[in-house]
Amino acid sequence: MLAGQTAPAESYRPRTRTFGALDLGTNNCRLLIARPGAGGFTIVDAFSRIVRLGEGLVQSGRLSDRAQDRAIEALRICSEKLQRRQVFVTRNVATEACRRASNGAAFVDRVYAETGIALDVITPAEEARLAVLGCQSLIDPDGPPALVFDIGGGSTELSLVRADARGEPEMLAWVSVPWGVVSLAETEAIVLPPEERGPAFERMRALAAGHLTRFAADVARLAPGPIQLLGTSGTITTLASVHLGLPAYDRRQVDGCMVTAVAMREISAMLSSRSPAERAEVTCIGHERADLVVAGCAILLAILDCWPAEEIRVADRGIREGILRTLMARP
Repeated sequence: MLAGQTAPAESYRPRTRTFGALDLGTNNCRLLIARPGAGGFTIVDAFSRIVRLGEGLVQSGRLSDRAQDRAIEALRICSEKLQRRQVFVTRNVATEACRRASNGAAFVDRVYAETGIALDVITPAEEARLAVLGCQSLIDPDGPPALVFDIGGGSTELSLVRADARGEPEMLAWVSVPWGVVSLAETEAIVLPPEERGPAFERMRALAAGHLTRFAADVARLAPGPIQLLGTSGTITTLASVHLGLPAYDRRQVDGCMVTAVAMREISAMLSSRSPAERAEVTCIGHERADLVVAGCAILLAILDCWPAEEIRVADRGIREGILRTLMARP
């Protein structure tokens, strides 16, 4: 909750309770404001902005002043929305960039002082749990165990999930890979001549794959048969929109859609062979994602190499939705 914010009077809470969920990641700042509704919740306001909080973190170990300023600017907008919507309670989480940075705690203090938003720097386990809660409705309860993956800006979380006796998701195993689209992209030059793009892509793919071996063995032991794949991230939603041939990104068509692994590999190969300027011309990629999407493709292909399912379900939902469900479930 924001500093100094008070909850509505008890007698009005059943009609007016509004909840907020803020996710400050390594690449994006996202906010959802919602009210409980039949079978879930109704979104009343939202905000999303690429802030690249983790830019340069791999090299310096710190959050740069410019990156902090970009995040603070976005968080001020979030603070204004939370106050204007008279949010009853909110949870505001920060992930890998703030976990890894040597000045992460100082940045959290600065955010509170300048915006009134109290950030909770969550563990990778909590990040994985919230992602699963956020997209659990897209898991086929009658299907095999699901592998849920969230390719973030600074890390990638994977969770093996099955439905329990009540139909609720039970996490059998999880792993946090210390590579996301921002951190992995910074291991290679942004602009490369055509003959060096393929080898650079394979190096990024190998870095991600090296952190999946032990988890893949756990998955094979716990779920030896087929599994369903569910991806939630800017990478998989962006590639899905390219695959669908959308003239502009449309969450209604992307969220819940199925894409083939073959299509994801073909689009990844196309994008990794192009320069950032050429990638920016691809519909739904644009300049904001042109220099990062190939790193996301490398992580995605490393996942598909380990778990070669024919299809992947795409989720444009995740941590924020998981937070909202958790808050609304409280008595």
